[in-house]
Amino acid sequence: MPLRNPKEVIKQGVDWLQRRELMILIVAASVFAALWAFLELADEVNEQETMEIDRMILLALRNPADHTDPLGPGWIEEMVRDFTALGGIGVLVLITVAVCVYLLLLNRGRTALFAIAAISGGWLVSNLLKIAYDRSRPDLVPHEAVVYTASFPSGHAMMSAVTYLTLAALLSRAVTSWRLRTFFLVSALFLTVLVGASRVYLGVHWPTDVVAGWTIGAGWAGLCWLIERWLQQKGVVEPTLQVTDAGNDMQRHD
Repeated sequence: MPLRNPKEVIKQGVDWLQRRELMILIVAASVFAALWAFLELADEVNEQETMEIDRMILLALRNPADHTDPLGPGWIEEMVRDFTALGGIGVLVLITVAVCVYLLLLNRGRTALFAIAAISGGWLVSNLLKIAYDRSRPDLVPHEAVVYTASFPSGHAMMSAVTYLTLAALLSRAVTSWRLRTFFLVSALFLTVLVGASRVYLGVHWPTDVVAGWTIGAGWAGLCWLIERWLQQKGVVEPTLQVTDAGNDMQRHD
């Protein structure tokens, strides 16, 4: 095996460090931006300045002649109910357990515990925010799904963002293929958007509830990603385990 030029090795190492620090800065900035956007939106909601657009979007998804009838045939409404279940506690718990079992099979027990703590923390924050803002559910149209809590922010939208984005980040750190990493992230984003949109279609949330849930949920997931990176550096969480596409070769990366 030919010896590599020491200058090239040093340059590649510096480039890698710069990329790593840049990613951390981007995620940190995104977390602060998400928090700022949520607080701004919450302020607009409290002042009733979003009500006009909320009403317009909600009614646009209903039959103009009969606001009790969502747009589309009955099978679409039933399918949307299936979509909204992807953000329910039962489904999210099952998916979290499945991913944590996968991490345990890779001997990543502390990473699995971190995932559980991160998602549980998001659930707690979601409920505290609902209690703090205590916004009423939409009263323009009948609710096509059973609801129990306040409206702002959307718990389904927030928890789907927290769960799917956090798990996608953990899974993407267990493979080397950029295709698989892209697949995990795109799938998480798609499911998050699908769940949030279904809540508006079913008339159980104002659109701004869903946007707020997406925003704070993505910010929480980004914060958890930063904390996990820091815990890895401290040795509390296992170093990244890179698994090749073939699944045969494994290599630890500190």
